[in-house]
Amino acid sequence: MTVYHLRGKVVSTDAAHGIVVLDHEAIPGFMEAMTMPYQLKDPSVVSELHPGDVITADVLVQKSAEETVLLDHIVVVGQARPDYKPAVFYHVPAPGDKVPDFSLRNQDGRAIHLGQFKGKMLLLTFIYTRCPLPNFCPLVTHNFATINNQLAASPALYAKTHLLCVSFDPEHDTPERLRAYGATYIGSDAKNAFVHWDFAVPVQPVLLEMAKFFDVGITHGANDTITHTLSTTLIGADGKVVQFYPGNEWTPEQVMADVKKSAGNAG
Repeated sequence: MTVYHLRGKVVSTDAAHGIVVLDHEAIPGFMEAMTMPYQLKDPSVVSELHPGDVITADVLVQKSAEETVLLDHIVVVGQARPDYKPAVFYHVPAPGDKVPDFSLRNQDGRAIHLGQFKGKMLLLTFIYTRCPLPNFCPLVTHNFATINNQLAASPALYAKTHLLCVSFDPEHDTPERLRAYGATYIGSDAKNAFVHWDFAVPVQPVLLEMAKFFDVGITHGANDTITHTLSTTLIGADGKVVQFYPGNEWTPEQVMADVKKSAGNAG
């Protein structure tokens, strides 16, 4: 399954069939800007949408005998009806946004906070260790491993960067579990294995604020599963957003190019 990010305006809705017609911007790598109907993964969401609403969403594309396209993780970012108030307001990270100093606990059980990485570029993403979909958390974590190895090959960049995987599953992702998960991608569980890459989890109230700031949609489903969006952000040494990478289409090469550019701009 491939995940793309969409932004568009609601033209009309069909509650009986769980369909929304959108006038949307171009979806890089998938299609040009156009007006077309989309099937909602969760048809009940249609009652939350109104003509004129501006939304962001994930486009889930399943390539099989027949291509299946579903819309999920819809966020209303501009309301057509002033009397409608979404349950949660999400912020989409944009270059220059100041990142709050969120606190977490890492794989060693040690308290950490984003502010401590000031002076370094921080690449931050969201995962949960029980994620069963290979193209979601495992793919993103594998990409982080590739980036970590490439940074290690450049001592100057390595010293200017840090990686952080944030779990949104505080109930299950204990420090011990995060350490075991991280070690499989780092390739070591040595004492200093996590010196450049932390795996951490916030407490629930902080998690909710982080999810809102980094545009992470989280829905708890059947059998204790979690349906979620993908959110990766490169934060500059000044603590401000450099680049936001929604979905799973970004590549380690793309991120490395942004890291090198940001490092050059920083002097």
